[in-house]
Amino acid sequence: MENHATFNVLMLPWLAHGHVSPYLELAKKLTARNFNVYLCSSPATLSSVRSKLTEKFSQSIHLVELHLPKLPELPAEYHTTNGLPPHLMPTLKDAFDMAKPNFCNVLKSLKPDLLIYDLLQPWAPEAASAFNIPAVVFISSSATMTSFGLHFFKNPGTKYPYGNAIFYRDYESVFVENLTRRDRDTYRVINCMERSSKIILIKGFNEIEGKYFDYFSCLTGKKVVPVGPLVQDPVLDDEDCRIMQWLNKKEKGSTVFVSFGSEYFLSKKDMEEIAHGLEVSNVDFIWVVRFPKGENIVIEETLPKGFFERVGERGLVVNGWAPQAKILTHPNVGGFVSHCGWNSVMESMKFGLPIIAMPMHLDQPINARLIEEVGAGVEVLRDSKGKLHRERMAETINKVMKEASGESVRKKARELQEKLELKGDEEIDDVVKELVQLCATKNKRNGLHYY
Repeated sequence: MENHATFNVLMLPWLAHGHVSPYLELAKKLTARNFNVYLCSSPATLSSVRSKLTEKFSQSIHLVELHLPKLPELPAEYHTTNGLPPHLMPTLKDAFDMAKPNFCNVLKSLKPDLLIYDLLQPWAPEAASAFNIPAVVFISSSATMTSFGLHFFKNPGTKYPYGNAIFYRDYESVFVENLTRRDRDTYRVINCMERSSKIILIKGFNEIEGKYFDYFSCLTGKKVVPVGPLVQDPVLDDEDCRIMQWLNKKEKGSTVFVSFGSEYFLSKKDMEEIAHGLEVSNVDFIWVVRFPKGENIVIEETLPKGFFERVGERGLVVNGWAPQAKILTHPNVGGFVSHCGWNSVMESMKFGLPIIAMPMHLDQPINARLIEEVGAGVEVLRDSKGKLHRERMAETINKVMKEASGESVRKKARELQEKLELKGDEEIDDVVKELVQLCATKNKRNGLHYY
């Protein structure tokens, strides 16, 4: 596309890896198109970003520390959701809100041409407005989930017009009830959408969510602009060699990768059922397990007795973190047991892997239903009480990974990968046009003109 004047963009994501990661990937795309980007977050959150910021981007993506107050129960190392004990999440949100004065100082100092902000800080666009800075919300969740929730908020008691029967089965009534609560977080999200300047950026692409983009736009009265999948390039550190060496010994497409996100902690019951399900499936697997910070837990003590002896070399259990993108691109991996966080869904589609969907909470149930609607995965259904069953998990893994009945799912995953490869950064070019217009309009009001 045509060159434009260099604009400075300030980004303020929520303090979660699942939010910061797409913001960082969007920043990389924008810097390749003549933007300077300032990524603002807490020091605890930025510590994980620094390792991913290669020399290629170090001159155009600048990390800006936002200092949250040090509350007695929330020391500085807890100013991130990564490993945060769940009971401290409300406290972290309070601390984030209390950082507004510090954020105003950042705005005053940097004087950016544009603010791109997340869904949990309506005070951010309000602060930007005081400095005559346009602000755009960037939603890293799916348009399907976002429009689903917004529909029930605005039209309680009605049926969502675009979801088929898949969207309304099992425990969906409980999920809809949670969506329609008029709680603090709901109003924060609504206010963030309402304060966005003319457009809303959202992670995704038309081939799977076109009709949901349209409905979301109808609900908000704003132009919804998809940014594409924003999947990070696979990288491998020396410490990950053990995993890849193990994986190299497996047969092509034989192994399933199992992960439930960077910030969700399985209950003991779910962990036991998942362990038994993997054992019964008789499929090779890599399973990433995580525990909250400060809990000195021995993995062997959390899994069924004799689990490691029974699965032997067929399984590898990793504590804390694994190079997910690198694993998913390995030819010996043939499926992804996922919680269906939106980043993981986009990775599976980008890399052509079918999903064995096991949603846990938040947006994940609707994302799982979308995956089934598209035909790129199969959900492991819980019972009427929300309980997982090992037999269902094993059956679904085998169907998606090996059986003839799962060939259509495997084929669909490959087709999506091919479409994304052909599209390239098509969505980003449209995003840049919208952002340039906002920045140029702002500067024109301030007496600056670009030709």
